[in-house]
Amino acid sequence: MSKQEQKEFGFGTQIRKSPYFDATVRWGANGFSVYNHMYIPRDFGNPEQNFWNLVNDAILCDVAVERQVEITGPDAAQFVQMLTPRDLSKCAVGQCKYVLITNAEGGILNDPILLRLEENRFWISLADSDILLWAQGVAIHSGLDVQIREPDVSPLQLQGPKSGEIMKALFGDSITDLRYYWLREYDLDGIPLIVSRTGWSSELGYELYLQDASKGDELWEKIMAAGAPFGLKPGHTSTIRRIEGGMLSYHADMDINTNPYELGLDRLVELDMEADFIGKAALKRIREEGVSRKQVGLVIDGPALSGPNTKFWALEKDGESVGKVTSAVFSPRLEKNIALAMVGADFADLGATFEVDLPNGTRTATVVERPFFDPNKKIAAS
Repeated sequence: MSKQEQKEFGFGTQIRKSPYFDATVRWGANGFSVYNHMYIPRDFGNPEQNFWNLVNDAILCDVAVERQVEITGPDAAQFVQMLTPRDLSKCAVGQCKYVLITNAEGGILNDPILLRLEENRFWISLADSDILLWAQGVAIHSGLDVQIREPDVSPLQLQGPKSGEIMKALFGDSITDLRYYWLREYDLDGIPLIVSRTGWSSELGYELYLQDASKGDELWEKIMAAGAPFGLKPGHTSTIRRIEGGMLSYHADMDINTNPYELGLDRLVELDMEADFIGKAALKRIREEGVSRKQVGLVIDGPALSGPNTKFWALEKDGESVGKVTSAVFSPRLEKNIALAMVGADFADLGATFEVDLPNGTRTATVVERPFFDPNKKIAAS
């Protein structure tokens, strides 16, 4: 079959392909889902092997779906603070912060990484929701002098214990002093990059923000070649590892109807700062009144789950509905079925047990500490 006759993979132009799409297919991606209106590779074969590749060596993931909202202008810092309850007054140029973006009711619209590239230039590196539109809408009525756009930026994640050695092979020894949640600008043989010491894996890792989509294929191949001696494999963000680490997935573990206090993310809310932000009054009220439900970690008994849950599983106590499992998977390292769940606050104590309604029957779930592995993030921050 000639090149012209080959059937293209896809659902039309309304779902965008990343600059790495062709490379991921070439390297074995055979399953995708849609995230921020783009394809994201979700399958390079056995997800358990992908997990072991991540925790033992390193994986390269196409996460160009983490679209950037760029905010610039004389009032950029003030505007960004309006969007989040986290105090950004000490966020330095070159620093990254995990933040929540809240609406007027205190509901979570997104949980991105914020990057401060210059005094008046920020990127919001998004989870799966349309914050570009939200930010542009807020700006119209803010009275602030800002410009908001989606730049030509497409991240890759290089994650795993050997990612540091691979980065040294690519960028030299200078990369080794890049601190956790800080960023630096690089030119890699003419490829313009912002590199941050961040990632969605709870492992040592880096994100490489490509600033020229035309060089996506070249960058992918360059990284894979540098990583070959270290066992680098193409991969996808690991559901197993992110649940082990208690990392939250937007639309699964939280949404617009979830507030930070339900998730135990009080540290990301600073109600006593002078600066105002959207949702401040609502979050003050929620803090004073308390929450009616809380996120917990669960261990689910019985045989290993065959894969992650694809719907929310009901939780019952003495025949009464008390919550739902939001994310669940079998951890081959812990040899347990682990899960994140949202339950009534009266049922959130350690050791509490529930009946969980799985597609193939009922099992018992027990509330345990979360994260399930490396609770202080020593691996990622080392």
